[in-house]
Amino acid sequence: MDIILLERVENLGSIGDVVTVKNGYARNFLLPNKKALRANAANKKVFEANRQQIEADNEAKRKEAEAASGSIDGKQIVLIRASSASGQLYGSVSVRDIVEALNADGKSTVVEKSMVILEKPIKSLGVFDVRIRLHPEVSVTIQANVARSDDEADLQKDGVDVIQQMFEEDQAELAAAALSPDSEDEGDQAGNDEAGEQAAESAETEEQDETEDKE
Repeated sequence: MDIILLERVENLGSIGDVVTVKNGYARNFLLPNKKALRANAANKKVFEANRQQIEADNEAKRKEAEAASGSIDGKQIVLIRASSASGQLYGSVSVRDIVEALNADGKSTVVEKSMVILEKPIKSLGVFDVRIRLHPEVSVTIQANVARSDDEADLQKDGVDVIQQMFEEDQAELAAAALSPDSEDEGDQAGNDEAGEQAAESAETEEQDETEDKE
């Protein structure tokens, strides 16, 4: 379907561009959200008649978004989640979770779900960049700090790799278990058993020697 863009659409074009898109994309997203018009003769005339006002409205919204972006640009939100020993979450962080965390303090620019661009699902502990598109021409980046506790979130904020730290702690525990008193006792027992076997063999040899002497 050929459409006329009423605002900049990423990977498509800018205001006034006539582009061809899939019918479903146009009918389900672009047209109902007033981001475009069908590119027929009537709509082309309507667009050209109102182009100046459309561009002026877009510029005003762009400036408003730029002014509002300062309250969230670079902001880090903390999301506390349970995870496995390997750092994998029981579930994943959703767009809704990010929106609720951003809007929780009531001081930042209000962010809607449609503004959050999550490149891939967040399914592990760590700090992840998330793009927030406040306007077709204004985007900022925030960070989602996903941790098991506030203390771990603070460590991750300072650049500590919590998953690596978890691995190192597990390795230290295994090493400590290998050197525990129980292990030493087992070693002593093994030594005692070996000494006993040697003594028995020595006694048996002496016995044989005595028998041979008598003969």
